[in-house]
Amino acid sequence: MKNTVFITGASSGIGKATAIYFAQKGWNVAATMRHPKKDVDLKPFENIKCYALDVLEESSIEKAFSLALADFGRLDVLVNNAGYAALGPFEAAEKVQIEKQFDTNVIGLMSVCQQFIPYFRERKSGTIINIASVGGQITFPLYSLYHGTKWAAEGFSESLSYELKPFNIKVKIIEPGAIKTDFYDRSPDVLKKEGLNAYDKYVDRISANYLKAAAAAPGPLMVAKTIYQAATSNNYRLRYAVGSGAPFILFLRRILPNAWFLGMIHKVLNR
Repeated sequence: MKNTVFITGASSGIGKATAIYFAQKGWNVAATMRHPKKDVDLKPFENIKCYALDVLEESSIEKAFSLALADFGRLDVLVNNAGYAALGPFEAAEKVQIEKQFDTNVIGLMSVCQQFIPYFRERKSGTIINIASVGGQITFPLYSLYHGTKWAAEGFSESLSYELKPFNIKVKIIEPGAIKTDFYDRSPDVLKKEGLNAYDKYVDRISANYLKAAAAAPGPLMVAKTIYQAATSNNYRLRYAVGSGAPFILFLRRILPNAWFLGMIHKVLNR
């Protein structure tokens, strides 16, 4: 029987690239998204089935899990990819935006994990791959909410890895750098507050540098290949940095004094 990967947020970007890559490698793919009827790119693949799933709704998580298990007979790898970024100065964030950012990127991820863990534990086998970010260990301006969620995902995943290892369940963290997807244009929730103009020039300057970095970034296929590597590895390696100098910048974070590293980030982004 073929191995099966279950992917959240498979409607675009990294999630869609990962679904296609696994299918091309001969895996069965349960590709989940909020609106599967709108998808057209995944339909040509006989070994991909699409399911409706909103990480903010536990009932949809349960239903997608049950349907995928019934259709494929087994689920071997969970890829928690669903998420988005709120972009802008924290002062401009409304409470509803703060809650949505954490509910989607943290609570939603945890809810999907809770659905899978009992199944994997009973099988004494399974792999959970959580898509974090290079921004789960370092930070950039205007992404305070997003970084808060990715640092949370990193800590959660690392702690979870200890708990699940006795049951032969692997936990892996993927840490992409800048990747050319719709993350920088369609996806962000822009933080703005009426009458708050003090940050405007700073936001314009920093955002322009982000767009330049995104334009030069590699596509999501690079991340999909890394996810496949993590899924098919027999070891318990926890972290996989990928794309746009991510491994190098995380190396610098480890070896440089804090003041030096933060000063370097500040200088690069304020050019």
